[in-house]
Amino acid sequence: MSMDVAVVVAYLVAMIAFGFWGKRRARTESDFLVAGRRLGPLLYAGTLSALVLGGASTIGGVGLGYEYGLSGMWLVVAIGTGVLLLSLLFAGRIQRLRVYTVSQMLQLRYGPGSSVLSGVVMFGYTLMLTVTSTIAYATIFAALLDLPRVPSILVGGLVVVIYSALGGMWSITLTDFVQFLIQTVGIFLILLPIVLVQAGGFSALPPEALSPTTIGGDTIVTYFVIYTFGLLIGQDIWQRVFTARSPGVARWAGAASGVYCLLYGVAGALVGMGASVLVPGLEERGDAFTAVVSATMTPVLAGLVLAAALAAVMSTASGSLIATATVFGQDILQRLRGRADGSEEEHVRGHRLLIVAFGLVAIVIACLLQDVVAALTIAYDILVGGLLVPILGGLLWRRATIVGAVAAMAAGAVATLVTMAVFGIEANEPIYVGLVAGLVTFVVGSLVSRPTAPEVLAEWDRRSAGERSAGVQAPAN
Repeated sequence: MSMDVAVVVAYLVAMIAFGFWGKRRARTESDFLVAGRRLGPLLYAGTLSALVLGGASTIGGVGLGYEYGLSGMWLVVAIGTGVLLLSLLFAGRIQRLRVYTVSQMLQLRYGPGSSVLSGVVMFGYTLMLTVTSTIAYATIFAALLDLPRVPSILVGGLVVVIYSALGGMWSITLTDFVQFLIQTVGIFLILLPIVLVQAGGFSALPPEALSPTTIGGDTIVTYFVIYTFGLLIGQDIWQRVFTARSPGVARWAGAASGVYCLLYGVAGALVGMGASVLVPGLEERGDAFTAVVSATMTPVLAGLVLAAALAAVMSTASGSLIATATVFGQDILQRLRGRADGSEEEHVRGHRLLIVAFGLVAIVIACLLQDVVAALTIAYDILVGGLLVPILGGLLWRRATIVGAVAAMAAGAVATLVTMAVFGIEANEPIYVGLVAGLVTFVVGSLVSRPTAPEVLAEWDRRSAGERSAGVQAPAN
């Protein structure tokens, strides 16, 4: 076994070991779903960074830098901006709500009846995010072990399912923090300096590669609309916010994570620029990451850098997988059968089964799906078009009502899908049409309907202030 393969195999074994370690701490539903809401600044910032910086940010970010130069940074910069805005503007407030899902926040804010549709939309988004993250294993294992696509997906996907099901959010937190450390060392301390030195430094890079706008103004704006707004409302991100031990940790450690993401975006673009000099002429920009690693690294260093890419993919996959199981269990299954009774052990066992079930579903879909970009675009467009307005509107506008919220969800999602069918999946128009349709119906629906009941708003105010009460709209931990 070559040294680079040995490094990655050791990493995979360690991830499963952390799963067993986390299993010892996941004794209650709160432990399993949100790590007991006990994460301090270091763990919180590291795990949030690992979650949002997945395969698209690492392998995809280097590929964008390969094709567009410095301008390839904008996708990851948009993600980092979303983390910053969420942390500084909303994270402290939503952490105090002590709920498990975005849909429970909507039910708490608007009253009963708003969570089912939002739960279905969020479930579709988180499941597709899990699928697209799972597909990314094929790139890494194909470069490392020369494995075909399906076996690569099976290896990576099963490892994530095992450690996620064992300890839930505690296992994911421990593995994500290790993955954050590996990403930091692999990208910033190994890959970036080696590639830039071997490429001959900045002076050897084409002058046009240093332009920040090569990728196009429309594309840059669309990145911010889709990914920045998507980061503000995604269940996978909010569920990580719920793990913070205090509003201050959610706000300031989250802001530190956002800055880290901005730097990560610049680093990935610079690596891609160096790769365009060292391995020119690649047919697919997505091959730039593995190609430049193979061209510049010794076996041990190559193993560490490939482990960094694997860490990026696994952290996103595990975070979106537990989000999928949480949304289905809390917002869909529980609505169908009424409020669940039973012991904490039974609740944890049920969540484990959901993680295993949806993990296997994601693996099967990943093996069958070909167009990853299209799938991810559909997921983000529906999420932002259908849920951004009612979620942010509920946080910012006192007069917003359940009629306006439900109308905005339906109108935004339908308008996004119809426009997508007309202009194409990767067109810019669908997300803008969906947002406008959602905003108009939200405002009109809220103004023509009766204001939200005073007792619902009173409960919302108490929970927003961090007070525990006997309200029934959403579960208190």
